[in-house]
Amino acid sequence: MGKCFSFSATYDRWLRFSFSRAGLKSTITDLGDGTVMHCWVPKTYNPNKPNLLLLHGLGASGMWQWNMFVSRFMERFNVYVPDLLFFGDSYTTRPERTEQLQAQCVAGVLKAQGVRKTNVVGGSYGGFVAYSLAAQFPEMVEKLVLCGAGVCLEEKDMEDGMFQVKSIDEAVSIMVPQTPEKMKEMLKVLFYKPVTKIPSCFMQDFIDFLGTDYVQEWTGLIISLHKDRKMSNLPKITQPTLIIWGEYDKVFPLELGHRLKRHLDEHAQLVVIKDCGHAMNGKELKEMYKHMKSFLIDPLLSPEKANKTKGQKVH
Repeated sequence: MGKCFSFSATYDRWLRFSFSRAGLKSTITDLGDGTVMHCWVPKTYNPNKPNLLLLHGLGASGMWQWNMFVSRFMERFNVYVPDLLFFGDSYTTRPERTEQLQAQCVAGVLKAQGVRKTNVVGGSYGGFVAYSLAAQFPEMVEKLVLCGAGVCLEEKDMEDGMFQVKSIDEAVSIMVPQTPEKMKEMLKVLFYKPVTKIPSCFMQDFIDFLGTDYVQEWTGLIISLHKDRKMSNLPKITQPTLIIWGEYDKVFPLELGHRLKRHLDEHAQLVVIKDCGHAMNGKELKEMYKHMKSFLIDPLLSPEKANKTKGQKVH
């Protein structure tokens, strides 16, 4: 008997309704080189508002990561939420799997929408893309927020024991889980205090919802982040940058946040959220939004002044 109900598919439909209700519409842009990008854009563009681009990490799509933030940011910004290549409804026939290509495709979508300048927020993998966008298209990016994005990692860091995993193959098996057991392992890596009692049927439902069509491509994206990566090849961007990091991030350890702060020097500030892993729960997401708001919306209010919550550090 076929499967009758999918919690993940139902939630995805609710997210689409939520984004639409917030004032966004779904668009498809054909970039003309075998690449198609899906992006949520404002139903009504307000020229008096600044623009804000939200770039998701590994997962289902931009909706799943940014739903909590969209309605809040819509009050102050024209918000754009693309699906990166091989997520949601975005794909390409091109062979590259780099964050540079992802950034070029995002820039293509923005140009098609008439966006010349924007603030950018990137979470995890989306932070790699955001950084590349700022480096390749400096005239397009005004301010940058990077959340747990290990752009300063080097290939030798894994050999030196910085990460919990010992090889890129092990990292892929955890970050692209194909069984409920592997998903439980992933949650333990992502969260500081993971929820371990999620029924296996819910995990399998999510795995089935994502499907297997792009497993090879997701694997390629992860490998590309690591292969031949050196700090000496990382461009130094000059846009004002807010770096947000979980104190106990096991995916990209906090040392990478400090490394990025040193790399960008006076152009960046680092906020460390205490008792937090790579992924954030409701409370931690609220604290992240507070810092993002202070940086993006209240330029006269620095994160140091806004940091009134116990258990947080600002560097």
